[in-house]
Amino acid sequence: MKKQIAALILALVPAFGFAAGGGAHLDEIDVDLTDKAALQDGLKTFANYCMGCHGAQYQRYERVARDLGIPEEIMMDNIVFSDAKIGDHMKIGMKPEDAKTWFGAAPPDLTLVARVRGNDWLYTYLRSFYEDPTRPYGVNNTVFPNVGMPHVLAPLQGRQVMPSKLPEGESVACKQVQVVEDGRKQFDPLTGTPVTHEDCSQLTVEEGTGTLSEAEYDQLVHNLVTFLAYSANPVKLESQRIGTYVLLFLAFFFVFAYLLKREYWKDVH
Repeated sequence: MKKQIAALILALVPAFGFAAGGGAHLDEIDVDLTDKAALQDGLKTFANYCMGCHGAQYQRYERVARDLGIPEEIMMDNIVFSDAKIGDHMKIGMKPEDAKTWFGAAPPDLTLVARVRGNDWLYTYLRSFYEDPTRPYGVNNTVFPNVGMPHVLAPLQGRQVMPSKLPEGESVACKQVQVVEDGRKQFDPLTGTPVTHEDCSQLTVEEGTGTLSEAEYDQLVHNLVTFLAYSANPVKLESQRIGTYVLLFLAFFFVFAYLLKREYWKDVH
């Protein structure tokens, strides 16, 4: 029995490690799986920017089109860029052995990544790339240090840097961060304005270097994570609906079970 408990604990350790996100601060995201517009936009981003290297091999184009309310013709014309059929799995053409040769390791399949990493981790990770000339692809990530992946969304987000790690002779204004002491924000007693200080470890996007504004980029990433959350559990909404009916049935049944029990036991003393 002790061996079984120990094995269970060891099996759960990797899952907790993934969810922890390496101790980095994670921004919270509210995912709404009923938002078809967000899901469709997330699918578009996934197909255009992620599926060059990452597949979703446990999903079928047909199932995704049906769940997201996309006509099959539009799905085939705008999402499927290979000779795949509507009923095929969402695989990529790159062979794992080639990917390992080119990148050192095959890019992981992303069907279940939201379950493994968590929505907050994904949302923060995709917004935390910054320029780092010491890395092979010229970028690093505060959530996943020394990540071996290029920032494919960089043309959309723009040039994001960490001022404290810029090369000598290059400078960018550091972000003003509100002073917090003992968990309480500090305000000037005379003006009532927040007390701030420069934090050069905060990521800064150079204005005008990307095709999207900061708010637009955050929304694009939000929609992409929404799609990945759906992909990781396509039946979540259906499961919740069925679960609600089951609970209502049990509550209804409990009333009659209690009345029957009271009837049987009324003469027992």
